[in-house]
Amino acid sequence: MEKKELRIVYMGTPDFAVESLKALVEGGYNVVGVITMPDKPVGRHGSVLQASPVKEYAMSQNLPVLQPEKLKDEAFLAELRALEADLQIVVAFRMLPEVVWNMPSFGTFNLHASLLPQYRGAAPINWAVINGDTETGATTFFLTHEIDTGKIIRQKHLPIADTDNVGIVHDALMTMGAGLVTETVDLLLEGKVDAVPQEEFFKDPAELRPAPKIFKETCRINWNQPLKKIYDFVRGLSPYPAAWTELVAPDGSRMALKVYKTEKRPASHDLATGTICTDAKSYVDVAVEDGYIRFQTLQLAGKKRMEIKDFLNGFKQIGDYTVE
Repeated sequence: MEKKELRIVYMGTPDFAVESLKALVEGGYNVVGVITMPDKPVGRHGSVLQASPVKEYAMSQNLPVLQPEKLKDEAFLAELRALEADLQIVVAFRMLPEVVWNMPSFGTFNLHASLLPQYRGAAPINWAVINGDTETGATTFFLTHEIDTGKIIRQKHLPIADTDNVGIVHDALMTMGAGLVTETVDLLLEGKVDAVPQEEFFKDPAELRPAPKIFKETCRINWNQPLKKIYDFVRGLSPYPAAWTELVAPDGSRMALKVYKTEKRPASHDLATGTICTDAKSYVDVAVEDGYIRFQTLQLAGKKRMEIKDFLNGFKQIGDYTVE
């Protein structure tokens, strides 16, 4: 089958998913429909509806768009069947019921932003950086009943630098993933897919690191961790959703502080964990068990994000505070 004959339905929502759709469209593949989330109400009263990035791109290319509330809805399933897809591709969408993923003759494959079977779950890029990994990657695999467990088609590796934050890794994987999606389609067209069960990639399930969804409480910094752990934690949540802590004033009052960028400064000291050291002009260090975390980019609740020198211009008394 030629690539122009293969009828593809594409499913995705955020920016991460736009790059792969764009690669398919610009590569001359036959995308016959796009499935994305319903428009979201935004604004003060929810009076404005915002389309997903995938919908915006699909509309710019005059691609048919479906936005089901429920994926088992009969009206949606009828519309999906009418598209007569040979293949479905899923990138950063939601869990599909079997009636959907089992529909096309070529099946449905997913692009996942990790080297499966590691980091199954909703936040694989964040957790790879949080855990201090020096490498991650992207995987295409066939969908099956259990989430992120299907047979692996193809993988690509990406190094993670010690200074990379999750935003940098996300963008690199987004571009790499788009190439992986088109390569995977080409392999399917050529009949060269030899998908491998994920069980062949590990001996003991205890080796597998999960990538669960991240909530606000997940993002709170634990200052009792070693220096490197705290440093990796901050970059694994930067720029989004951002690590945070509480500044505690001498009178016991507290304010939330988001931390976007830090530097690690190994040192021996006898200060209590959470003690703040500063010259009130150019640096703010937080004492931890094996050194200091030096703040570089911060955001106080209700204020804009600032580099440390600008932050100190308006908050010279920070040396009187501690963090918890």
